[in-house]
Amino acid sequence: MYKRVKLRDTVEVPPEHLADVTPGLVKRLLQDKLEGRMDEDVGSVVSVIEVHDIGEGAVLPNQPGVYYEAEFDALTFDPKMQEVVDGEIVEVVNFGAFVGIGPVDGLLHVSQISDEYLAYDEENQQLASRDSNRTLGVGDAVRARIVTKSIDERNPRDSKIGLTAKQVGLGKHGWLDEERKEREATAGE
Repeated sequence: MYKRVKLRDTVEVPPEHLADVTPGLVKRLLQDKLEGRMDEDVGSVVSVIEVHDIGEGAVLPNQPGVYYEAEFDALTFDPKMQEVVDGEIVEVVNFGAFVGIGPVDGLLHVSQISDEYLAYDEENQQLASRDSNRTLGVGDAVRARIVTKSIDERNPRDSKIGLTAKQVGLGKHGWLDEERKEREATAGE
């Protein structure tokens, strides 16, 4: 999911900074350009960590700045299909729950939470089961598996990550503890 990668990219240094082209300046320009952006190959750039090399500057016709190619390390977030992730419920709606899993949210559709029927409780912002009295609401920690992924490089917030919590070992953390205790009690009989 999170990786430290070596990348290359080009930044424009404005004329007022040309006398002081340092790794610190190039790092700030790369951060402004790349952090929070999504790329199909590397995922989302969470942070530019360190600039290793700054190439020779290039001047382009009718452009006021000078363009420098830089090699740098970055921390990226790249969700993989079938990966198990831990996250926190950030929003509950009538069709499911959105789970914060790093810089993006994944959708845990109501059909992928439990085999039980879950009703939407708008007043309390939660999904609730009538059979087992289990609830799922904002702030709850969950473990889920990534089952679909559609990355939008132009607008990362429009990227879609689909999650499931129906397999053994997945779901709300409190539910997992309950299931473990039930299995231990059954094994001890």
